[in-house]
Order: sequence, then C-alpha cells, then structure tokens
Amino acid sequence: MLALAAALILTGSCAPDAEPFDTEGYRSERYRAPVDRDPAPAQPITTGEAQALFRAGIAIWIDVLPAEGAYRDAQGRWHLAQVHQTIPRALWFPEVGRSNPEPALWRAFAARVADERRKRPSAAIVVFCRADCWMSWNAARRLARSGMTRVRWYADGIEDWHAKGGTLVDARPEPAPYRSTPKGE
Repeated sequence: MLALAAALILTGSCAPDAEPFDTEGYRSERYRAPVDRDPAPAQPITTGEAQALFRAGIAIWIDVLPAEGAYRDAQGRWHLAQVHQTIPRALWFPEVGRSNPEPALWRAFAARVADERRKRPSAAIVVFCRADCWMSWNAARRLARSGMTRVRWYADGIEDWHAKGGTLVDARPEPAPYRSTPKGE
C-alpha cells in the first residue's frame, strides 16, 4: 500500500494536485481562489472602468455570486438563506458561473442577457462576483464565447466596488425555470 501511495506521489497522480479546470478551460472546483488567466474573448475591467460605465449608465450588470444555502422551487423562484447585496441595477444569476452550469439555468440566463442586449444594443455587459472568484470569470468567458459582444469581466467585484465608494443594494435572484430541454425538443 505504501508503495502505491509513493508511486502516485512521484508520478503526480494525486487528486489534490490535479488542475481544477475542465477540458474547455473553465474552473471546475475551488472557485474562490486567485484568478491568474485572461477570460478572452471577454475583456477584464478595473474598478475605475466599472464605475465609469455605471455613472454613464451604459452597461448591463450581471452578478453571478452563488446563493449559499438557497434553493429553487419548481417554478424557478429562488428561496434565500441569507441576504445578498450587489451593485445597483445588477441582475443576479446564482450558479451560472460553474464550469458546467445546469442547462435550464444557463438558457434562462442567456435569454435574459440577450433580451437586455436587444433593449440596449450598444451596452457593455459587465459580469462580476467577488474578488478572487472564478465564477465570474467562467460566466464572462462562456457568455463571450457564445457570441455575445462587449462582455466585460469585473474581477475585483463587489468588495472592491464597495471599498471604493460604490453603493450596494439588496438583491433578488432572477428566476430560472426547471425545464431540462427547450419547448419543442
């Protein structure tokens, strides 16, 4: 048994050292960790750039922080275990930043973002979470890779926004129906 353990350590086959990324390059575990990669084709922005977009009113704000202890009912409404504060005017879509988000949840998210983009075709889409959170990186990258343009990733997130004078408001998650396949499929 000791020989097997030693062989696994020497060959680098131990699970704790495995890369926490899926085959498409999305972070798949330990989402709260320093982010050291560019989310291309999404573009990173600083707090100053995020604040300028906010003041100008030319962005669609998307919060992807998970809702700890929450659940969705059969109608897709979230029931929260705790209050979440976010950037004013942000749409909150918990769980869409996972490496492999639930298909119905992602479809509801993508449809809502597309609807917001139709209303404001020139608006940037700012995706955020907390500092050192891969959920926003995953969601921004996946959204941009799906063809959505002008996607911005606000890496410093809610904490830096607030630390630099930005206000926060209580948030309600956007509903996302539990339909595993689109109608007609």
